[in-house]
Amino acid sequence: MPRVKRGTTHVKRRRKLLSKTKGFKWGRKNLMRQASEAAVKAGHHAFVDRRKKKRTTRALWQIKIGAFVREKGMSYSKFIHALKVNKIELDRKVLADLAENNKKVMSAVLEDVKK
Repeated sequence: MPRVKRGTTHVKRRRKLLSKTKGFKWGRKNLMRQASEAAVKAGHHAFVDRRKKKRTTRALWQIKIGAFVREKGMSYSKFIHALKVNKIELDRKVLADLAENNKKVMSAVLEDVKK
């Protein structure tokens, strides 16, 4: 069996891995074993946190809506329930944006729901 020289492949793998861990601290940026583990863990955290981001932004929307509605003398849960009863299909993202940037429209929605 002929001998296989793996210099270029080895260097390519190493360069690819170390580019993923660029900017990490200590040996995690330049030692293969530590960099490999760091890259795997970083990838896992990135995957999980992309899902966490959705949860936290939804919670932020709820806080913004709740703060606006509470000022007008209604609770968040009653407001959302009233929206569903009146068949107003605005999602929380839009409602939060209205509560923050367009208070007149949000007040109109709230008055429409109170009727």
